[in-house]
Formats: sequence, C-alpha cells, structure tokens
Amino acid sequence: MKSEVYEKTIQVKAEHLDALQHVNNVVFLQWVQDIAGEHWLSKSNDAFNQKFYWVVLDHHIEYKGQAFLSDSIIVKTYVERNEGVRSLRVVEFFNNDKCIVKAKTNWCLIDKARQRPTRVPKEVDDMFFTDL
Repeated sequence: MKSEVYEKTIQVKAEHLDALQHVNNVVFLQWVQDIAGEHWLSKSNDAFNQKFYWVVLDHHIEYKGQAFLSDSIIVKTYVERNEGVRSLRVVEFFNNDKCIVKAKTNWCLIDKARQRPTRVPKEVDDMFFTDL
C-alpha cells in the first residue's frame, strides 16, 4: 500500500524568524502540527471526528538546513503506518528541492467517550493509503 502525499507551500515571513534571521525551530514544529491537521481534515469526516481525536505521543525532528525571509518552503506529509493505537506521520520541508527538515510524529487515537486510546480502525487506512 502507498500513502497519499499532502503538499502545500509556505512563504517565510518576518514573524517566522529567530535572532539568527532564519526560521525558528519552534515555527517548524508548529508547521508540523498544522499540516498534519490540514491533511487529516481533508480526508476525515464529521462522524469520525465526533467520536475520536488525536494526541501527540512524540516528535522526532532532524534539522538539515535553513530557511530565510521570503523563501518558499514546500511542505509534504504522509502517514507512514498505523499500528495499534498509533499513527506515524512524516513531514518534510524542502527549500530549493533540498530537504531542510524532516519530522516523524507518533500520534495516538483517543476515543472521546471513554477518554482512552483506541485502535486505529481500517477506515483510517482507507482514508490515507491506496493499493499500488
């Protein structure tokens, strides 16, 4: 099975910069969460979202390069796999075709009624994966 890639472009603005005049690490982390949410909302439905929500278990981020004011950053994300109550999502940031940041986030699916982790149903795989 192959995961669908969701993509968007972000234009770097002054408020994204730190004292060194490049995109702040915390900004990249916010963008990781933002694009994950956007991708999820583009594929999910109200019925599912009324029963479940996602929480972050951990982030692993590799900073491989930098981005500066006015750079156009291409952000790509996909779900690598779902196992048990977890979903592993990858987010990659590209500047001039070079990967400058790569993040992997483990998300946990929570049942709203029970307030407990719950197994990721096949329905979620069907939203994000296609047969080759």
